[in-house]
Amino acid sequence: MSIFCLHRAPVTAVAVAALAATACDRPAPGPVPVVEATISGIQQAIFSGATTCRMVVQAYLDRIDAYEDRINAITVVNPAALDRADQLDAALAAGEEPGALFCVPMLVKDNFDTHDLITTAGSIALAESLPPDDAFMVRRIREEGAIVVAKTNMAEWAFSARQSVSSSFDTTRNAYALDRVPAGSSGGTASGVAASFGLIGLGSDTGNSIRGPSSRLALVGIRSTIGLTSRDGVVPLSFDRDIAGPMGRTVEDVARVFNAVAGYDPADPYTEAGRGRKEDDYTDFLDADGLQGARIGVLRALVDTEDADSAVVAVFEGALEEMAALGAEIVDPFDFDVSAQLERDNMFCGRFRYDMHMYLTSLGDAAPITDVVQVLETGQYSSYVEGSLQRAEDSPLDVPPSEWEPPCPDYAENEQRQGYLGDLVAAMDAAGLDAVVYPTWLSPPAHIDRGREEYSGDNSQRVAPATGMPAITVPMGFTEGTHPAGLQILARPYAEGLLFRYAYAYEQGTRHRRLPPGFPELESR
Repeated sequence: MSIFCLHRAPVTAVAVAALAATACDRPAPGPVPVVEATISGIQQAIFSGATTCRMVVQAYLDRIDAYEDRINAITVVNPAALDRADQLDAALAAGEEPGALFCVPMLVKDNFDTHDLITTAGSIALAESLPPDDAFMVRRIREEGAIVVAKTNMAEWAFSARQSVSSSFDTTRNAYALDRVPAGSSGGTASGVAASFGLIGLGSDTGNSIRGPSSRLALVGIRSTIGLTSRDGVVPLSFDRDIAGPMGRTVEDVARVFNAVAGYDPADPYTEAGRGRKEDDYTDFLDADGLQGARIGVLRALVDTEDADSAVVAVFEGALEEMAALGAEIVDPFDFDVSAQLERDNMFCGRFRYDMHMYLTSLGDAAPITDVVQVLETGQYSSYVEGSLQRAEDSPLDVPPSEWEPPCPDYAENEQRQGYLGDLVAAMDAAGLDAVVYPTWLSPPAHIDRGREEYSGDNSQRVAPATGMPAITVPMGFTEGTHPAGLQILARPYAEGLLFRYAYAYEQGTRHRRLPPGFPELESR
C-alpha cells in the first residue's frame, strides 16, 4: 500500500478495523518513506499495520537531526514527541477512535503558544518564555491527534516579510536554494515542511507571512477570511490583520488541517463575525474537475508592474493557460485600481505595542517583560527591527486603539478597509467573477545576505490583509529551474471552500511541486 495514495474517506474505527483486517498476513511493522508523504498515506500505513506512529515520528526526528544544520528551520524539538506517539499507538491498539489528524507530525511557528515548549516569537527577550497554555490552533490539532514535533524559526516579532531572521535562533535558509531567503515571517515552517521535517505546519500571516514563504518553498498556504479562524495564543503583530493557518505540500493536507483549526473561539472576539460560516468539511470541495466553468479574473494591476520579473510573469502566463485548459474561463484583464484603494486614509495603524501588552498580560506573572519596547533598553533585539520598535514607542501601551485620538478602528468598524472590500466585491460581481488570480511574488527570492535590499514584488500585502478576504497560494512552477513560484487565488469572504476547489484542481492538473534537492529519504535505521 503506497503512503502517497490519495484517499479522503473519513477516519473512523470501522475504517481502521477494515484496513487492519487486510494486514493479517503482512510482515511486522517497519519504517516507511516520509519524504513528500501525505496525511492520508501516513494514516493508512499505520492503520494497515505497515508501520507505527512511533516509527513515523522517529523518521521525522531523524530528518531534523540529519539536515537541520543546512537550513536552520527548527528552534526546539519536542522531547515528548515519541512518548505521545506511543500513547497514540496504544490508543489505536485499544480500539479508540482516532482523531482526524491522528499521528500527523507537525511543525509550529515560534509565535504559537505551546504549554510545553518555549515561545519566543523570534526575540531573545522571550528566550525562556513558557506560556501557560496552548494557542487555540495548537490545542485543536492536538485534540485531533496531531503531534507537535518541533517549533520553527521566524522573523523577529514577525516584523519582516523579506526574511526569517531572529535574535533568538538566527537565520533560516531556503531549502531550494541555500543562498536565498525563504521570505518571512514564517520561513522556518516553510523551509521545514518543504524539506519534510514535518508532514505539515502552522504559520501566521499579517500581510504576507503564510502565502509569501509558501510560494518561495513550493507549498500550499491559506490566509482565511478575517473572523473564520482564531488568533488566540498567537503572538500578535497587528491583531486587526493577523491570521494563522496551515502550510503544507498538498491542497488536501492543508484542507484537512484547516478543518481542525477553523471555527469560532470565544477567546478571539473577531470570530463572532464568522460564527456559523465554517463549512462542515473542506475536503468535500476537492474536485479534480473543479475549475470547469469557473470565471477567473486576472488582476493585471498585480502583474504588469515595474518590479515584475520577466521569468515570474512568464510562469504566471503559463499558469493562466493551464487553468484555461482545465476548464476555467479566464477574464483578462480584470480592471481594478489596487493602488487607489491602498491610498485610502486610516487603512493601517501601528498597534503592535498595545497588542503585545495584551499578549504579555496573558502570560501572567511569568511574562519576561511587560512592555515590548523594554527591549530597546536591554538591547535584546536584532538591528533590523530597531526602527519598528522605536516607532512602537509612540503609541499608547494600554489604551485600546479604538479609543486613540484619532481612533484606530478595528477591522469591522474601519470604513476605509470596508470600503476597499466593498469596492472589490462589487467589481467582481460586475465582471461575473468567481475568483481573482495573480502571482504571489513578482520576483525571485532575494540572496540570503541581501534580504532587505533585494525585497520586491510582494503581492500578498496588497489585497487580502486590508480587505479581510481569503487567499490561497499554490505552486505554479519554477524560475531558472530552481526557484518556486506561487499562484495566488483570492475569493469573496468565507469562500474558502471555493479556494480549495480551484487550488486542488490546478494542483492535480499540473503537479508542479517537486521536492528540494539535498534532502533525500534517509536509509531506514
